[in-house]
Amino acid sequence: MSESVSQSTTHDVGAEQLGKTYARALLSATQAEGSTEQVIAELNALCDEGLAHSEKLRAAFASPRIDASEKCRVLDRMLSDAHPTLLKFLKVMAGRHRLAYVGAARDALVKLYDEATGRLLAEVRTAVPMTADLRESVNHQLNQYFSKTVRLNEVVDPGIIGGLVIRVGDTVFDSSVASRLDKIGDAAAAGFARQLIEQSSRFMDS
Repeated sequence: MSESVSQSTTHDVGAEQLGKTYARALLSATQAEGSTEQVIAELNALCDEGLAHSEKLRAAFASPRIDASEKCRVLDRMLSDAHPTLLKFLKVMAGRHRLAYVGAARDALVKLYDEATGRLLAEVRTAVPMTADLRESVNHQLNQYFSKTVRLNEVVDPGIIGGLVIRVGDTVFDSSVASRLDKIGDAAAAGFARQLIEQSSRFMDS
């Protein structure tokens, strides 16, 4: 992968624009070698399981007092099994003191890949985490409805109370059933999951 990431970005550029700049470079490199999905999965793990749960790691990535060579050594230790293209890309970011923007780069990469492959992003809000059966049901119905592959972004929102709310662009499917449920507790989780499945099987018909 070329390390000639465009330097047209400046230090005061917004995180979103900077993320897009790096994401385009990474997408181009991974598409050329057919590794995009693997790299996205590994980058998701770094952001959602590593950085999201470690304030110390986030601070280290962002700190201007830690030189690039030390950050690269940290990356080597953390990501010894990562795809070589991802590791090289992160080292490029480290060398340019841009590791603080790795989350923005990940978000932009996923969006660019969705656009390139014709996938749609659907945000699914439920009061409790979706079961595997519900996830499969919702995904299948959305794929059929839009005649495209849909990628789910699952959000747990206790305010939903019951049912589920799905947003795809400007389209919203709301099958929440707050008025039908008195309360949701741990003991009711299984029954609630079944109700969600029943609701999901009908929400496209309304």
